[in-house]
Amino acid sequence: MPSSWRATWSKRGRAGAFGALLAALLGAVPGVRRALASDGAQVPLPPRERFHLFLLAGQSNMAGRGDVEPQDRAPIAGVVALDREGRWVPASDPLHWDKPGAGTGLARSFAVEYLRAHPGVTVGFIPAACGGSPIASWQPGQYFDQTQSHPYDDALARSRRALKRGTLRGILWHQGESDRSPELAERYEAALTELIARFRRDLAAPGVPFVLGQLGQFAGAPWDDAGRRVDQAQRNVAARVPFTTFVSAEGLTSKPDNLHFDASALREFGKRYAAAFAELEQRSRATKPAGAQRRRQRSKAAPPGSR
Repeated sequence: MPSSWRATWSKRGRAGAFGALLAALLGAVPGVRRALASDGAQVPLPPRERFHLFLLAGQSNMAGRGDVEPQDRAPIAGVVALDREGRWVPASDPLHWDKPGAGTGLARSFAVEYLRAHPGVTVGFIPAACGGSPIASWQPGQYFDQTQSHPYDDALARSRRALKRGTLRGILWHQGESDRSPELAERYEAALTELIARFRRDLAAPGVPFVLGQLGQFAGAPWDDAGRRVDQAQRNVAARVPFTTFVSAEGLTSKPDNLHFDASALREFGKRYAAAFAELEQRSRATKPAGAQRRRQRSKAAPPGSR
C-alpha cells in the first residue's frame, strides 16, 4: 500500500478511508456522478429574494402520474425541489412520493416557462400533493389513509420550512376527481373558497396567486352531472376570489385509465399553468399602483396626529 494511502487509512480509519475511496471511484464515472448529484445532494441556494417558491398541492394529477422518460429526469438549471427529507435537490421527476405510481408531473414545464419570464431567479417546488385525496382531507388535523399523511398539515409544515430560505410566489392546485359525487360536488365551491383563504392566512400570504387546473376531459370517461358541478365550482371560485385563476385542460390526453393525464399532456399543462400565472401577475401589477395611490391619498388626508 503506498505511504499516502497508509496515512489516509490511519487518519480516517478503515471504514472512512474505504468510503472516501469508493466515493472517488464512483464520482469519476460521469453517469454515476450525475446520479449522485440528483439523488439527495443538497444544492446551493440563492439569496432569499431570488428564490421563488411554489407549493404543489391537490391530488394525483398534481403529483404526476405520467410515465417518466429520460428528459423528465434531466436537471434544469435554476429549478430545485424540497425532497422527502427536507433537502433542496435538483427537480427531477418524480417530484412526489405520495404513492408508488408517482411519475412525471406538470411542475418542470411550468418552471421552464416561468424562468423565461423571470431570468436570474431560482424556482423551488414544495411537493405536497396526495393522490386520491378529496378536498375534505385538506383540513387541519385530517389524516388521509391512502397516503398515510395529513395533507394540509404536511403541506403547511413543508411550506414553512421552505419559507426560511425563499419567498412564496404561488400555489399550484389540481384536485377534484375525488369529489365527483352528488353530495361532495354540492359542497365543493364553499370548500375550495375556504381552502384558498386558509392557505393564504396560515402562510401569511394574503395575495399569493392561486392557480387551479381543470379536471381532465377524457373521451373514455365523460363527466357526469357531479363532474360538471365540480368544474363549474372551480370556474366560479376563480372568477370570484382575488388573485385566483383557472387553467383549461381542453384537448389534453389521458393514460389508458381515463383518469390521469399522460406525460405529454402534463408537460403541456405545465405551460398552460405558467401562462395563466403570468396573466395573473400582470393583473396584479396593474391593480397595485392604484391601491398604493389610494393609500397615499388617505394618508395625506388624515388629520395631524391620527397616523
